[in-house]
Amino acid sequence: MSKLLITETALRDGHQSLIATRMTTGEMLPILETMDGVGYYALEVWGGATFDACVRFLKEDPWERLRTIRKHVKNTKLQMLLRGQNLLGYRHYADDMVDEFVKKSIENGIDIIRIFDALNDTRNLRSAIEACKKYGGHAQGCVSYTLSPAHTNEMFIKLGKEIEAMGADSFCIKDMAGLCDPYNTYALVKDLKAALKIPVQLHTHATSGMGSMTYLKAAEAGVDIIDTAISPFGEGSSQPATEPIVYALRGTERDTGIDMEGLNKIADYFRPIREKYIASGLMDSKLLGVDINTLVYQVPGGMLSNLVSQLKQSNAMDKFEDVLREVPKVRQDLGYPPLVTPSSQMVGTQSVLNVMSGERYKVVPREVMQLVKGMYGRTTVPIDEDFARKILRKGERVTVRPADMLEPELEKSREQFADYIEQPEDVLTGAMFPEPAMEFFKYRKEQREHA
Repeated sequence: MSKLLITETALRDGHQSLIATRMTTGEMLPILETMDGVGYYALEVWGGATFDACVRFLKEDPWERLRTIRKHVKNTKLQMLLRGQNLLGYRHYADDMVDEFVKKSIENGIDIIRIFDALNDTRNLRSAIEACKKYGGHAQGCVSYTLSPAHTNEMFIKLGKEIEAMGADSFCIKDMAGLCDPYNTYALVKDLKAALKIPVQLHTHATSGMGSMTYLKAAEAGVDIIDTAISPFGEGSSQPATEPIVYALRGTERDTGIDMEGLNKIADYFRPIREKYIASGLMDSKLLGVDINTLVYQVPGGMLSNLVSQLKQSNAMDKFEDVLREVPKVRQDLGYPPLVTPSSQMVGTQSVLNVMSGERYKVVPREVMQLVKGMYGRTTVPIDEDFARKILRKGERVTVRPADMLEPELEKSREQFADYIEQPEDVLTGAMFPEPAMEFFKYRKEQREHA
């Protein structure tokens, strides 16, 4: 077996999982060249919630962040996370948007695009994979890993073969809740390596306490690449920490070859930044330990904190256990979607509403109706017809790929934001996040005028 490759996630998922994606470009800048020199396979730096957080909370241009990182990282691949047809937003976008977004991501410095769909509907991966290949990027297709009667290793292998056939350059098991256990993962990786010709990567979270054990067994099974986060932004609801994994594999046939001294420098740099966010209250101690509810209810860390927040706002924390028990039932009703953005928000909100209203599905949010209708794609298990009729009341269910129903939308966005566009990428920012983007564009314009 060859050396185990490592993708470092501190600059994206590490801080997304622990401090709500609030790390600034200025905080990243001084350590980028050190990170570039230690021997990582890739740095995950963009996508996921980073784009939204930059525009909405940090008043930073996400495209400028990417260009700045690329300027300082010359040897290591840069990776991003893309929600398939949802791009980085919360609805499906037309194919012209997907094509242009992928093109601009690669032009601005991205090498690897990890592409997933919340429902594992591979039809929603197609446009992004094709665009990534067209513009010379590395397209990594994903399955969102979850547990249910329908989600078996055989099913994940079938999806892996479909994704490989679509032209993906590598395949990733994306375990957003830390549900992968060591021995089943060993079997799954073994079977995937036998079934696929492309490299296999594993992404998990330390939320359940099994992450590092799972990575060691995956390494024994021949996984090609794993995701870890430097220790100040690792563990808890983030990825397992980088340094212990690198240290544990030293001198073995899976030795990562990563420079331990360089890792120590990186950890030393991020430690005070971590302390700052603990002091500010943004890094909540609840996110730093093992959360066994992940295994009992399969609720990812981010979803758990959303549920707590919704219940606190309603002064209903006494209903917390009831809501947790409701989550698996709602998930079964909705065709067992993996609990990842945006389906995790839908299942969580519906569970809260079911408990708070005292009657299941008395109140149904629009997004849940759209999911039942088929506007997000095909669920793993078909949704029961009687249940669908109860939720939708009227209207046909959608069986085509949802994006086939969308009109091209780039030109409309170009017209809408014409007065504020300073770079071609602004059209994409505006189309994905119309209101926060408009606020950001106005803020940017004021800053320029006062400079």
